[in-house]
Amino acid sequence: MSDAGPKLHPQTLSIHPEDRITPGWTAVPVPVARASTVLFPDLASIRAMNWRDDTKWRYGLHATPTSMALMQRLAALEGGKHALLHPSGLSSITNVYLAFVRPGDDILVPDNAYGPNRELADWYATDFGVSVRYYDPMIGEKIDDLLQDNTRLIWIEAPGSVTMEVPDVGAIARVARARGVLSAIDSTYAAGLSFRPLEHGVDIVVQALTKYQSGGSDVMMGATITSNEDIHCELKRARMRFGIGVSSDDCSLVLRSLPSMQVRYDAHDRSALALAHWLKTRPEVDVVLHPALPDCPGHASFKRDFTGAGGLFSVVFKPAYTSAQVDAFVEGLRLFKLGYSWGGALSLALPYDIRPMRTATHWPHDGVLVRFFVGLEDERDLHADIEQSLLAHLPSTS
Repeated sequence: MSDAGPKLHPQTLSIHPEDRITPGWTAVPVPVARASTVLFPDLASIRAMNWRDDTKWRYGLHATPTSMALMQRLAALEGGKHALLHPSGLSSITNVYLAFVRPGDDILVPDNAYGPNRELADWYATDFGVSVRYYDPMIGEKIDDLLQDNTRLIWIEAPGSVTMEVPDVGAIARVARARGVLSAIDSTYAAGLSFRPLEHGVDIVVQALTKYQSGGSDVMMGATITSNEDIHCELKRARMRFGIGVSSDDCSLVLRSLPSMQVRYDAHDRSALALAHWLKTRPEVDVVLHPALPDCPGHASFKRDFTGAGGLFSVVFKPAYTSAQVDAFVEGLRLFKLGYSWGGALSLALPYDIRPMRTATHWPHDGVLVRFFVGLEDERDLHADIEQSLLAHLPSTS
């Protein structure tokens, strides 16, 4: 205790301690800075604050040193300049709508979009006077024919998170920019590792950090990333007005996982591609939808633009198998568990009925689709798991 000033009561010292932390202390992990109230040295510093300035603290809801470190690293991974964090991937999608879409605006959404994005767009159309139109994700530069004077936003998803079509992102983004329309992409699949949409002209990248960035199936978080400061500030303004924030503890968990993300992504990729090639040979399978395979829609765009595929792909079984039989196959898997949110070490599988999910395009397959996420288990064990359930629940149709 310093001799300067009056002697303080222990209760007061618990709130106003004289910390003696050795200056210059550093460690590999980013320290966890938990804060709601941020203190300022004087009133002049408070009055000089500018909410557009990403380098100054003003309130823990907006940023702490921990969350700022994560935002900077995510922006760097995507080749962007600015990032914002949100409590989930859907929250990041919502923030784009909140920042830029107003009553009377028109937006275009791909027919293979993430289901909650569709639900959000439909809500905007029903309750807020927004025109929402769904388009063929393989439309490419012909999207120019769909643009109207009031078209404000074009969503892209690459690839579709269930049906795996890979759009020509650059062609859509070029048309959007030439016509003064904002473009945003759900790029959770690529995670900033195998594809960088900003380099292809997209304005806003949305990611669900819940997936590969977390890697542990234990964190919910999302991000918006851009290179345009004005777009970033509009996103930041909307985020601030709606009181959107994230926990520094959660940020520290994602920061912990980032250094291993590329290694994990590559491991998912190797095993998933090997299983996809094998499943193409199975008599029970009608088609395998893996962007790295030549017969997957948009494979040419994938081959040109992507460097990897991660662990996600889908299989359409032959039409002779009923939904009940495919459900039994999925439930008969021992290592592949039932669950939606992928990106962790655990393998997952779920069946989907695609037809109700489409409004603008015709789904060409009659069989039941099962989406697989290939985790970090040994590939041979996963191969054996799929095979035992195929033999047990999908009898030969020959």
